[in-house]
Amino acid sequence: MNLQLGSSGSSLATALWIGLFAWPVQAATPIVPGGPGNPVFQAHVDRAPTRMAHAPPPTPPPVARPEHSAEFKEQTTAFKRAFADFDAKRAELTPAERKSGATSLAAQLPDLEPAVSAPIDRLVYGDWQRQVGTWTADSALIAKGLQAMLDSGLLQPNLVPTTKAMLGNIAFAAKDYPTVIRLLAPMQAASAPGSPGLDDAVPQMLAEAYAATGQPQAGLDVLKSAITARTAANRAAPADWYDRGLHIAFNAKLSAQAIAWSQLFLTAYPAPLTWLGAVQVVRFGYPDFTDEEELDLGRLLDQTGALKLDARYSSLEYLLYLKAIDARRFPGEAVRIAEQGISNGILKPDDPFVKNLLDLARPLASRDKAARTKDVAALETGKAENGKAAAEAGDAALSYDDWARAEELYTLALAKGVADNQDRVLTRLGIAQTGQGKYAEAKITLGKVAGARAPIAQLWAIFADQKAAGK
Repeated sequence: MNLQLGSSGSSLATALWIGLFAWPVQAATPIVPGGPGNPVFQAHVDRAPTRMAHAPPPTPPPVARPEHSAEFKEQTTAFKRAFADFDAKRAELTPAERKSGATSLAAQLPDLEPAVSAPIDRLVYGDWQRQVGTWTADSALIAKGLQAMLDSGLLQPNLVPTTKAMLGNIAFAAKDYPTVIRLLAPMQAASAPGSPGLDDAVPQMLAEAYAATGQPQAGLDVLKSAITARTAANRAAPADWYDRGLHIAFNAKLSAQAIAWSQLFLTAYPAPLTWLGAVQVVRFGYPDFTDEEELDLGRLLDQTGALKLDARYSSLEYLLYLKAIDARRFPGEAVRIAEQGISNGILKPDDPFVKNLLDLARPLASRDKAARTKDVAALETGKAENGKAAAEAGDAALSYDDWARAEELYTLALAKGVADNQDRVLTRLGIAQTGQGKYAEAKITLGKVAGARAPIAQLWAIFADQKAAGK
């Protein structure tokens, strides 16, 4: 983040202490070297205002101004002059001259430290360390300065969290995760639910630090708490919080949690790429899925637009979907999806798999629909002996997006009994209801699905919710 303390000497420290200082920003000097490249802090690098948004507070009652120790005044006179001279002309110097001047100042700082005794000495000395560290791209020196300013006890209370966040950022960049936790965990715990709260990067860094130290659940709890607080304040939580929670759970092999986080992410930020991620997380959590489950996942990706994504994301999904369809069983759907993939530039018509599939499916599709219509007519009159035949006819109708007929046949199948296939039939009944805009009914149906198909049904229920909301 680009927030910075000012670079004036003891007058700055006095202003900080009496509450009239507003943290001026020097946009050309990042507080953390390499900050813009930090993946966690990237989102808020340039959000710092040049002044606090509110007007200066009324003049407070007279207070005793802090006094420097006599030794500090004596020992730092030459450095203060050199610091001020360099700061004043720095913009006019060449890069080499700036580097040389800043390096010279940095070399003088250790000799001044023994003179630091009074709190105001520590505040000013820390600010010199912070500023010189910024000029020399020395994050360790910046951290020392910030810590000294905190230790002085003279920082305004509203600046303490920001300063700790800066220290946490430096520690995070250095992969010093225990320090990140030590600094940021109390801040996170103390943030009031419903309040504007901390910088967006704080929960992310803290969660990552917990995960990196073998405490993924603690990291997930941090993010969940932060999201809950934002929601309570009627403010949207950043997409990065959901994404980070998903990745922490996924990398820790917490399958159930990863699925739950993918659904939270999807609910808050519906988009084709988010849908693709949610489907892949479910697939990862259930490696024993058969083509029947893959078929309904492929249909969901088709409905949500995820198959229209760039080929690097969607080409494998097309192939998995087409394999699950089985061109001999559902030739019409196979032709539609294969031709759609070719039209979108994802599949190549001369690809052996695609060419063979279309050669098989196209002649079957023209005969299949007429034959299915005859079979369905018989089933609709109630002549089916069991639910299996009705379910198979419902599958055929669904493959042609004949939602109403599919719903009728699946309802018939459930009434006659479908034994071990009840969850599959319920899932597809919910899909058929969604296709007709019967979103409330679809959610009820999908809510009855259990077992390995439950996460598939949950995704379809989220889709029904989003369709109902016009998303």
